[in-house]
Amino acid sequence: MGRASDANSDARENISMKESSRIEQSTFDSYQIQQNPRISVVFNHENIQYTGSDLLRIHYVVESVESCSVAAIERSVVWYTEGKGEEDFGVVFFERIQIDKRNDGTKILPKSVNTDQLTGALAIDLPQSPLSYEGIIVKIRWCVRIRIFFRSGRDFVSEHIFFLGNVPLAQLSEKIG
Repeated sequence: MGRASDANSDARENISMKESSRIEQSTFDSYQIQQNPRISVVFNHENIQYTGSDLLRIHYVVESVESCSVAAIERSVVWYTEGKGEEDFGVVFFERIQIDKRNDGTKILPKSVNTDQLTGALAIDLPQSPLSYEGIIVKIRWCVRIRIFFRSGRDFVSEHIFFLGNVPLAQLSEKIG
């Protein structure tokens, strides 16, 4: 009787292990590991150098992601400081585009966005300041940000730097001794 119960115990354990591995595999199969998207941006100035009141025009493409997994896209043009002291931040343009459909199945989107291929464009007049600055202590950076919100709750942000103005790079002064 000891051998029969050992055999039954082994069989139950074996069945349990098979069910467990089946559950783990099915869970793994339903969870798709999602790569980070690639977002490419093309600026209307090839050298990405602008002056105040220039028209900034960009076209972007989101790759390596299925459009059905995207819930929203945010597009913005911002400047921010880096370095010592408090960091400043300014928003020149911001737009959030929900990709949810209406009850009748149609999408309400700006003409500058195509969610089937996840592409878009925007155009804004840039302000006169603050100018881009690459200082030793403080830096002022301008960028276009594209932020993708996935239906899973995850998000991904891509920044694309450009320059406003033509301020020379800061250099350390040599001490005269």
